[in-house]
Amino acid sequence: MLQSAAFAVAGLGLATLAAADNLVEGQHYEKLPEPIETSAGGDRVEVTEVFWYGCPHCYNLEEPLNAWVAEQPEDVAFNRMPATMGGDWNTHAMMFYAAEELGIREDAHDDIFHAIHEEGQRLNDADSIARFFSKYDVSEEEARQALDAFGVKAQVNKAHARMRAMRLMGVPALVVDGRYLVTPSSAGSLENMPQVAGALVERVRQERTD
Repeated sequence: MLQSAAFAVAGLGLATLAAADNLVEGQHYEKLPEPIETSAGGDRVEVTEVFWYGCPHCYNLEEPLNAWVAEQPEDVAFNRMPATMGGDWNTHAMMFYAAEELGIREDAHDDIFHAIHEEGQRLNDADSIARFFSKYDVSEEEARQALDAFGVKAQVNKAHARMRAMRLMGVPALVVDGRYLVTPSSAGSLENMPQVAGALVERVRQERTD
C-alpha cells in the first residue's frame, strides 16, 4: 500500500496538487482499508502524521510539514503519532509520550530529531533519554518515572492499535480524516506530501457540504 508509483504526481506543480478534484485514488493517495476513529471534534478535519524519530525521511519531512501546519485554518486538527514496530521504534514512541506527559513535547520534538540525525545520539534507552530530557528543567528521575508511567504505556499501546488498523508498513505517512493515506511514493516527494494532504482536507470539506 505504501508503494504507489512516485511518477503519479512527479510532473504536477504544487498549485495543481492543491486542487482536490485533481487527485486520483491509487495514484496520489490511498484509502485505508477501514476508516479509523478520529479525535477531531465538530467540523474539524484531522490530519495525523505517523513517524519514527529514527527515520531520516521523517526528519526531512518536518520542515515542509511544519510550514504547512502553520498556515492551516482552525478547522484543521493536526496531530502526530509515533509508529510502533518494535525495538527502537517502541522506545522512541515511549519517549514521545513521556515528553507529552512531562509537558515538554513541543519544545523537545524538533530537538530529538536533530539530536538523532545531526548529533548521532541514539536515545534508545531510559538513561540517555532521561539525560536528554534534563535539558528542559526535568530531573532525570522525573523522566524515568514518565517513561515507565502507566498512561505513557497506554498511549503507546493505543498508537500500536491504530497503526495496525491503518495497516501501515512504513513511515512517514499522513492520514487525513481517518480515511486517506498520503506517503512519499504517492505524493511524488516528501515536499509534496503536505500539499496532497491539504487537497484531501479540501475534499473532506466538500464532502461535508454536499
